[in-house]
Amino acid sequence: MKILIHDHALDQLGAATANILAGRRAFIVTDENVAPLYLERAARSLADAGFAVAEKIFPAGEAAKSSQNLFALWEAFHAHGITRADAVVALGGGVIGDLAGFAAATWLRGCPVVQVPTTLLAQVDSSIGGKTGIDLPFGKNLAGAFHQPSLTLMDPALLATLPKKEYANGMAEVVKYGCIADAALFDATENFIPRCVEIKREIVSRDERDTGERMVLNFGHTIGHAIEKLSGYETAHGEAVAVGMAMAARVGERHGVTPSGTADKIAARLKACGLPTEVPYPAGELFNALLSDKKNLAGKIHFILLEKIGKAVVAPFEPEKLHAFMREAL
Repeated sequence: MKILIHDHALDQLGAATANILAGRRAFIVTDENVAPLYLERAARSLADAGFAVAEKIFPAGEAAKSSQNLFALWEAFHAHGITRADAVVALGGGVIGDLAGFAAATWLRGCPVVQVPTTLLAQVDSSIGGKTGIDLPFGKNLAGAFHQPSLTLMDPALLATLPKKEYANGMAEVVKYGCIADAALFDATENFIPRCVEIKREIVSRDERDTGERMVLNFGHTIGHAIEKLSGYETAHGEAVAVGMAMAARVGERHGVTPSGTADKIAARLKACGLPTEVPYPAGELFNALLSDKKNLAGKIHFILLEKIGKAVVAPFEPEKLHAFMREAL
């Protein structure tokens, strides 16, 4: 898991990719928001390093993570002769990273992917760890694969062009890392990207397939994914996770695992980051939406709770028990 983090790293994309891959074709996947800003620089860097470069631009937004776009990428890979030695370059946020990563994971049973995250959320979280996937009408990320990137190249200078709302979405994941693993991160306002990367890298190295410890990375995500689904994926991921964390803390307090007052503290921090904390749906609708989540295993919902800010635990719930706690929390 090779990760490079420094300002202006984008201009070294070609050289860094050439150092680790034998192929000399690169296929850039990006979206309509990122392309005008960074596609030319990325393509030029790859071309200067000797790569024949092709590209495909998708509409921005969660809807891009579709089976239709996955098939469109397979067709484009075939047309441009992408082999198992060549590079699929995901230039964008979490949506592009997931879509391009899944296309790479399934093309020729797996070809290399280079993640170049351009949002805060992708830099601190989604570009690390090898989770890829697309959304289906009945749930988020239900079709996917674990496919570790050959290289993740992070250029924090790219975040200067992020809209305020997109930056806030990323801060939801930063707060999450503070909640689950490092209390010092909880109130951090700068220089937090390397620490977030370090935490996720360490956890993933011990549980790549998300069957044990890695589940703690899903703090706030069970409810968050349900909110995204109910909104038709109109609610941004970071906003949904923020609400999910606030709700999970309230559930934890009622379950007797999370110390009293923790939920209020988390809600205050999230609000300071410009994020929502109130659930916009009734408990029954929310509960029914989360039943299709991937964390519903063997008849139990594996829900992430906090023993304190800085330490998370996996709590298997009988569905009706969790439903009762959710009703109380709301």
